[in-house]
Amino acid sequence: MTLRLFDLTGKRALVTGSSQGIGFALAKGLAGAGASVVLNGRDTVKLATAAADLSAATLAFDATDHTAVRAAIDRFESETGPIDILINNAGIQHRAPLEDFPAEAFERLLQTNIASVFHVGQAVARHMIARGRGKIINIASVQTALARPSIAPYTATKGAVGN
Repeated sequence: MTLRLFDLTGKRALVTGSSQGIGFALAKGLAGAGASVVLNGRDTVKLATAAADLSAATLAFDATDHTAVRAAIDRFESETGPIDILINNAGIQHRAPLEDFPAEAFERLLQTNIASVFHVGQAVARHMIARGRGKIINIASVQTALARPSIAPYTATKGAVGN
């Protein structure tokens, strides 16, 4: 089914964190609008399953690893062509009261929810700038306005992306 609200035929869209959940739903919507979709995640088994459901390409890399991201994006662009649209969606959540929140869990939130936006955005933007075109969309969360006690650190990281 192709959405007629807008047409993305001929465009390639990379969606980070798209082997499941919100990222998969975003990828499905982009595919429905005609885009060629590239799914991203760390788990190659989940990626393969999701890709089979959408007939999509996959690009496995850890969005928190700056060097790995750049290498994967550069290789993908040189071997298969341009990424026209980037949806920075990768994210995780860890629930615990703020006063008991583990520091290592907060570090994972920072790396996944904030640093990955920079790493992937920079790697893709370099190619987009050279071509003179492209779109980057960063996904935040409604939780930035509706914080609950057990997700205060998540709220802070997604708020950083949204503001």
